[in-house]
Amino acid sequence: MNRLVGRHGLWVGFVAVLLPLGLLLAFQYRWLLDLAATSAAAERSYLRNYLEGVSARVETFYRQQAERSLNLPPHVFQDDDPELVARHFRRKKPDGAKLLFAVNFVAGRWSGILVFDPLTELFGEPADVSMARAVSIALAPWKAASDRGSPLPAQRIVVDEKDPSNRVLINPVTDDGGVLLGVAGMVVDSAYFARELLPAAIRKSLPAARDNLYVTVRDGEGRTVYGSPAVAARTSEVAGRIPFLFSDWTLALGNLRRTPEELARSTFALNLSLSALLALALLGGLTFALRAASRAMRLSRMKSDFVSNVSHELRTPLASIRVFGEFLRLGRADDEAKVREYGEYIETESRRLTRLVNNILDFSRIESGAKRYELLPTDLTEVVAETLASLRVGLEHQGFDVRYLLPPVALPAVRADRQALGQALANLLDNAVKYSGRSRQVSVGLERRNGEVLVTVRDHGIGIAPDEQRRIFDRFHRVSTGLVHDVRGSGLGLSIVSHIARAHGGSVSVDSTPGAGSTFTLHLPVAAGPEERTAADGAGAPGPPPDDR
Repeated sequence: MNRLVGRHGLWVGFVAVLLPLGLLLAFQYRWLLDLAATSAAAERSYLRNYLEGVSARVETFYRQQAERSLNLPPHVFQDDDPELVARHFRRKKPDGAKLLFAVNFVAGRWSGILVFDPLTELFGEPADVSMARAVSIALAPWKAASDRGSPLPAQRIVVDEKDPSNRVLINPVTDDGGVLLGVAGMVVDSAYFARELLPAAIRKSLPAARDNLYVTVRDGEGRTVYGSPAVAARTSEVAGRIPFLFSDWTLALGNLRRTPEELARSTFALNLSLSALLALALLGGLTFALRAASRAMRLSRMKSDFVSNVSHELRTPLASIRVFGEFLRLGRADDEAKVREYGEYIETESRRLTRLVNNILDFSRIESGAKRYELLPTDLTEVVAETLASLRVGLEHQGFDVRYLLPPVALPAVRADRQALGQALANLLDNAVKYSGRSRQVSVGLERRNGEVLVTVRDHGIGIAPDEQRRIFDRFHRVSTGLVHDVRGSGLGLSIVSHIARAHGGSVSVDSTPGAGSTFTLHLPVAAGPEERTAADGAGAPGPPPDDR
């Protein structure tokens, strides 16, 4: 049975999906019929959610404004200084308020209602009789509570709409024991609500795609304050009120084009068509899913290997740095030469750690297409010498003898990014060191050949099998057999070398024989002459290395 599934997995998958898919389509048809019968109610519920969204935005706006401007600290009422209230109101002026007010219930302190006008920023006694009356009526229950002196439970913002022309928001302020110290409040500007806040809340709550919806708003006296009166005369699908403020105003919402029943029928036809297309898509996607499964498993293994290898690569230099740092801390270095030696080891391991981190960061930039190179006329002899000098201590510590084979004649300049070429050479040397086996001989050479400058790195190690040589420049690829697989690495070094070479208009090649070592060669074109340089400058760096897997 397992052999049958393994050999005919695709057909078995088709049959395994096709049978339940047929049943699913039959049930889907039945469900769509039921949906068509109930979608009218669902549409009304859908519209009602929009009205609730408008109400929620209105409530959120006024709660935020009230909590921001009316949240007076208790000491304001205890310090007998009305100017503290004035300064607070000036700093925290809310939107949509006709006035702010405060009253102190602490015996022997400032008393009476103090009013702050947000427009003039004047603070004093109330001037508008109707607003003063509305504030006094709203404060009456709180004055009674203060006279009783009993602790109050925690209070949020309280709404008073006894006077529809002057709706009041109140924030009671208590001490730590719950005793009422005073009240801060605001009188809401109804004109601001109808002119700015309500239209903005409707626009933000209703989806732009539903341009067939109409909204009308009537105030407590039945006057239309939002929407066309002609549209308002239509029968509304849903209607509701704003529960927090303006609770006597009515919001209505409906469809201009189709009734919920018509919409249900069209939705049924659309859903049935989509179900048929979905069935076809599932059958067509099955092949892709089966093929993608093996690829996903392989990528998962590569990811796990990458994380494991990079973690090991990071731990090795960090461990060396820690050891030599402890030696210095414990005073193991008793002379200047020893201190210098330990410092060189720390510097070398730091450089190694930096190269690994740079490889990872550069790979990320290459993948995102953000990696850029500054190509300038460069002397490769200097680049190679500087790179070898930076790696000298680490190579000597591992017992490697690196021979630098200088060319017999001076080499022409190449257009290159010095830092990128140094990184590429360091990666090749690191690769040679890792896979040298018992050999401790590595050579680096420079030569000019056929209009190119060649940088070669040769080791005498374990070599690479012919069928693996083409894939070693792929990202994350690591040889799967032999000693090569036992050596830790991130799988990014040669991929980055390949990208750097192609970004410079060149290439990288490998010549290797198993058991006899490997030679990696960077092929870099000689810098163009004045007549060719303009064209060369216009060529952008290529994108990230291809994934041939």
